[in-house]
Formats: sequence, structure tokens, C-alpha cells
Amino acid sequence: MIQGRALPVPADFAAPPTAGDLVRWQDADRAARPARLARLRERFAAAGVDAYFGLRREHMRYLSGFTLADGEEKVAGNSGQFLVTGDEVVVLADSRYILQAQREAPESRVHAAFHAFPQRWADLVTSVGAKRVAVEAALLSHAGWQRLAAAAPDIELVGVEGWVEADRATKEPAELERIAAACAVADRAMAGLLPSIRPGVTERALALDLEWRMRTAGADALAFDVACLAGPEAALPHGSPGDRPVLNDAVLLFDFGAEVAGYRSDMTRTLFVGEPAARDLEVYGLVARAQEAAVDAIRVAVAVAHDEGVDLPSGRAIDAVARDVIVAAGRGEQFGHGLGHGIGLATHELPSLGLSAAEAPLPSPTVFSVEPGVYVDGEMGVRIEDLMTIDTAAGTSALLTQFPRDIVVVGR
Repeated sequence: MIQGRALPVPADFAAPPTAGDLVRWQDADRAARPARLARLRERFAAAGVDAYFGLRREHMRYLSGFTLADGEEKVAGNSGQFLVTGDEVVVLADSRYILQAQREAPESRVHAAFHAFPQRWADLVTSVGAKRVAVEAALLSHAGWQRLAAAAPDIELVGVEGWVEADRATKEPAELERIAAACAVADRAMAGLLPSIRPGVTERALALDLEWRMRTAGADALAFDVACLAGPEAALPHGSPGDRPVLNDAVLLFDFGAEVAGYRSDMTRTLFVGEPAARDLEVYGLVARAQEAAVDAIRVAVAVAHDEGVDLPSGRAIDAVARDVIVAAGRGEQFGHGLGHGIGLATHELPSLGLSAAEAPLPSPTVFSVEPGVYVDGEMGVRIEDLMTIDTAAGTSALLTQFPRDIVVVGR
């Protein structure tokens, strides 16, 4: 149990990235793009296509360097969408984004996308000689599909899913560095917030304070909106902070993450304000044991995969390790979500660890969350979430989140 003077402080964690780090990561992305594009192009022959039309914001950045802020794609029109052919990348941009696209995606051809894009679609695909085009079907509406098909009836559209997502699940060293840096930003922010937590302060005030600490100490943005949930509200796995006060002798759950150079962190800590109740300590201990069981299983699996050259287990199998601990304690119905998810340019991406996760082996190297939780409706909830990175080639596994997982008591 950590309390009083033993509480962590911001200086316990890694410093924010330097300007040199940011330049080095940008250079690493530029150097990695040819291989990323080559992996995508390798899929063309099997699918019988000669181009790929991408719409997902994260894919734009991963393959071309063009960036849109989280949610900006909703107002950017077609800007940032892209077409990959066998020998070039074409990035769409309207007048608001042309200079940005030329700066951020210098290896790509920028194609004007002013107004009435379906009418310009025929010009675009004709300019690259495409006849069958793979389209990120999950991102294009049925109406949008019909408009493109009508604009260029001689071009066959082929719906595809998961091509780039699968590639992004395997992380490059510079990607892992940025995720670790985002974790350190969140670690420092949480440590700095601890003295401000006391009975009576509102969830919203603490969430805003935590956001400010991340944004002013290394984060370019938030990975997602901060969750701060007191007492009974902690039973809502994805609840939002309100004007509710922090309660004495109750749990306080934080779910938050930072974004650094495009890459994200995700962390949950359940703290105790005042004197922990016996039931709350029991639930916390159960969740901690479930997480530890999963982490231990992952470590063993990575070591075996390294030493014996076998596949890693699936995300579904790792979920079962943690879930079995909670089920054995009679609280299986109070753990309703999956054990974890991949993270990188998006907060939630492949690989998935859950009941409905793929049976395929986990990829490597990669990074994912391990976040079991138990939620008692109307009373309390506990979740402990950390990011874990694995690399079977090196035989290594590590938790990137460094803020203590012990019981932390504040507000006394």
C-alpha cells in the first residue's frame, strides 16, 4: 500500500521527449514508408487490384505522412484520403490542405479535391491507369460508394478491410518509443495530480487538471477524453466526469492517455480516497491478480516463442487467463469487456484481446493494453490498465506504464 510521503512524484518518471527526439521519429517514419507501402502493394496481386483507396485518418499518416487531428476528418471533406498504386501515392487535398499536404507528404502527388469529388474521381483513377480499385469499405458509406461507381462506371470497386490495420499492429522501434513516451507523460501527470485529490473536489475539476498536466508536459493532445469517476460512478467502464464530488472512503477511477508525435497511451488507475473499505480492497486485489496472471502468461509465452520458435497464443487465450481468475472468485458477470486492445496511431487498434478476439496468434513486436476490471453496479468499480510490449525475436516483454499498480491511498 502506498500513501503519504511514499506517493510517486513526477520526477520518478521519464522526461518529455526532446526536439531531437521529434525530428528523429519523423525521419524514422519517412524511412519506413517505402517498406510500409511495399507490404500494402504485395496484397494487390492476390486481390486482383491495381490500386488502393484509403480513407482512414491513421492510414493517411502511416502511409503518406499527411496528418489530421482526431475528429478533423469529419470536416476535412476528402482531404487526406489517398490512392496507392503500384508506383505512386496520390493524396487528395482541397485549398485548406494543399500546402500542408505538400509539406507533410513530399513523396506523394497532391491531387486537387475541390467540391464535387465524385466527378473528379474519374480523372484521378484515369490518371493512374487503375481498372480495379480496393476501397476501405468500412469507412465509405453506401451512398458514397454508389457515387464513385456512377462517376467512373468502367472502374470496378473492391471492398477490403484490415489490410493496413494488420500491418500497423506490428510496431517499428520508433513507434514503440513514442508510445513509451506517451506513457511517461501520463505517468508524470498522474503523479503530479495526487496532492490535489481530496474529498469534495469534483470529478470534472480533477479531469481538467489531469488534462492540463498532460498537455503542458509533453503531450500534443489527449489520446481520448479523461475519465474521472468517483464511488458508484466507477461502475461505469466508460463513464464521463461530472460535477459530482470525490467521496471520502471510496474508490476513484481514472482512465486517460496522452498523444506524443501521433502515438498514444492508455492507462487506468483506481485510487482510494481516505480509508479503503474491506470490500473495495478485496475487489482491487482480485483485479490485480487477474492482471498479474495475464501478464505472467504473456511473459512465459514470449520466452517460449523465442526459445522454441513457436507461435504466440491468441488474444482470446490471454483474455481467458485473466477472466478465469475473476470467474473463479464469483465475479465473472462483473467483467463484461475484453482484456485489452492494441494501441498506436489510434487508441483502439489491432491486436484485440477479448472473448471475440481472433484465434490467430498475437503479432510481434506489438503493444497492447492489459485491463481487467470488476464493476459492482451502483456501488463501485475497479480497473487496472497498463500497456505491454512484446518482441519474440528478442525474447522480451515489458510494461510501458510505470505508475505503481499497488494500492494508492490519497486525500487523507
